[in-house]
Amino acid sequence: GMRLILEGEANDYVGKGMSGGEIAVMPSRTAQFSTPQVIAGNTLLYGATGGSLFLAGRAGERFGVRNSGASAVVEGVGDHGCEYMTGGAVVVLGPTGRNFGAGMTNGNAYVLDVDGEFPVKVNNDSVEIRRGISGDDAQIARELVERHVKLTHSAYAKSLLENWSETVNQLWHVIPRATLALLESPVVEEVQTKGVAD
Repeated sequence: GMRLILEGEANDYVGKGMSGGEIAVMPSRTAQFSTPQVIAGNTLLYGATGGSLFLAGRAGERFGVRNSGASAVVEGVGDHGCEYMTGGAVVVLGPTGRNFGAGMTNGNAYVLDVDGEFPVKVNNDSVEIRRGISGDDAQIARELVERHVKLTHSAYAKSLLENWSETVNQLWHVIPRATLALLESPVVEEVQTKGVAD
């Protein structure tokens, strides 16, 4: 039930082991950035099982590593984003580093890619990506971005919401191959015949 709001910068391990509540990190209200700046360090949401993290700026490497249930919005990440992620939902409203989704087996990530550079940055052994989102995925992403704007007052994220129909078409849906394998495998039903006594 805790809500932690930090106006300023954060270092490594924000939200480590987080199990609930909300954390929002934003620049000083007097700062005037035209594009998102780095606002937090490496290995954020390490091993998180719940709660939400909202960053009005970019984070370093290994964002969401071993996340198993937390949700997050961040405006860019470094290398190895969503590494070994097993649950939760992450929206990245900006560029990523290389090896995104390595070892990811569950959960969802939505990555904004204005310049078309994201496909060469994903770990194709672990995840599959699909351009554009709709339905429940679009609803989840929008609600997270709306909450992000409410808590961090991010002008950048607000502009994306104002042009949401364009934004959803520039989002990649990152889907773990392990999840796809489960969804695509045939369901085998075993029917057991029981004898009935007269």
